[in-house]
Amino acid sequence: MQPPSACPCRGGIPWQRILLAVSLLTFWYPHPTALLTIEPVPFDAAEGRDVLLLVHNVSENAIGYNWFKGNTANNSFKIISYLVSSQMTTPGPAFNGGEKIYSNGSLLLQKVTQNDTGFYTLQTVTADAIVELATGEFFKLPKPNITINNSQPMEGEDSLALTCEPEINYGSYLWKINNQMIPDGDRLKMQLSPDHRTLSIDPVRQEDAGEYQCEASNPASSTRSDRYRLAKLPKPNITINNSQPMEGEDSLALTCEPEINYGSYLWKINNQMIPDGDRLKLNDTGPYECETQNPVSANRSDPLTLNISYGPDAPIIKPPDSHFRPGTNLNLSCHADSNPPAQYSWSFNGRLLESTQQLSVPNLSTNNSGSYVCVAHNSVTNFNRTTTKNITVSGKWTQEHSIKYWTPFPPLLFWFIWERLLADTPLKFPVSSLLCHAGESWSLSCSHRVSLPGRQELGGGARAKVRSVHREG
Repeated sequence: MQPPSACPCRGGIPWQRILLAVSLLTFWYPHPTALLTIEPVPFDAAEGRDVLLLVHNVSENAIGYNWFKGNTANNSFKIISYLVSSQMTTPGPAFNGGEKIYSNGSLLLQKVTQNDTGFYTLQTVTADAIVELATGEFFKLPKPNITINNSQPMEGEDSLALTCEPEINYGSYLWKINNQMIPDGDRLKMQLSPDHRTLSIDPVRQEDAGEYQCEASNPASSTRSDRYRLAKLPKPNITINNSQPMEGEDSLALTCEPEINYGSYLWKINNQMIPDGDRLKLNDTGPYECETQNPVSANRSDPLTLNISYGPDAPIIKPPDSHFRPGTNLNLSCHADSNPPAQYSWSFNGRLLESTQQLSVPNLSTNNSGSYVCVAHNSVTNFNRTTTKNITVSGKWTQEHSIKYWTPFPPLLFWFIWERLLADTPLKFPVSSLLCHAGESWSLSCSHRVSLPGRQELGGGARAKVRSVHREG
């Protein structure tokens, strides 16, 4: 850039024009001690636009310029060189094809991107070998984003602050709701910070749902954030990655659908919060519920109960008895904890009997002594568990009888009548072995266990009858 030529007019010149001429000369011929400086034009540029790194106070006898990316003159980051005498340019290692240098040393960055931001250093060399350095910074206005100060505010109680990030210098902020400026009627509960960077809603309610957007701008450019959606959430549902997980083998993932932006999730089991890091147990089948929350609403899924396949555990055979008498019946039952319920089968001494949970063998004989095996099978886990029970059929048998006598006489008189009545019977046992107990109306009931060959009636109101059987020896 050359200084303006002198005015060609002769004769008198108006004083105002002389002052103007002096002013222009002062602008084009700066003070000789002025420092070399770099000015980005524009200072804040939008992505895709050109930026000129304008140089001020270049020495008149400069013979060459070198531009570097960064804040030092490192040849590894040299962008371009310019020789004044030949007007020759030489690209350096950091040249990317979008830079252009002018004869006054200024550098044009074409269609800038985020990668072009940062420091730039100019090195000038004069004819008397004086080297000068100047560093400038080019700042591109970034795309803003919205952050909130409370992800789980209580509707009608808590406030909510939306902030436009990042903070910028030499710029301003603008807020829109549903692509409209904030209505005047909402300004009673919606307030902007002094720099308009933060929008506060106090208190937050469902009617505040909508799409919020902030715009950052400066004299050279403007850019908008993505829409921040505050909406009433739909009812969530729980999906499961495995409908029949097997205990100890499969993993299980419960997912709360749909995915929401700017919200949070909460899980409960049996209507209780699930603590972080807790390992679920087999009996933690549920029901499970997930809850979605955002600043203006909350919603809960239907409960889900897990169906975990496990087992079978070792079968239990009942009754616990293992000795039986000939002629009696054997009734065994088998049970194993399993999901789905186990299928059962029985074998005797290696021979398959029945595929049932209950086993009945009537009229036992000694041939029925042996090993009875119950097999429990789970059709989903494909596991089998067995339990063996050894049964013995043997023994000498007698009938057990009970003799009872009832009398309306007082207890003292009873002993006399009892002995007298029994005098003519073949039953012989000491009176002291009787088990007696006084009842109402001076009655007394006594019993004694004896072995009798069948039923026998006793005279005088005493009688004997068969009560049960038991094995002796």
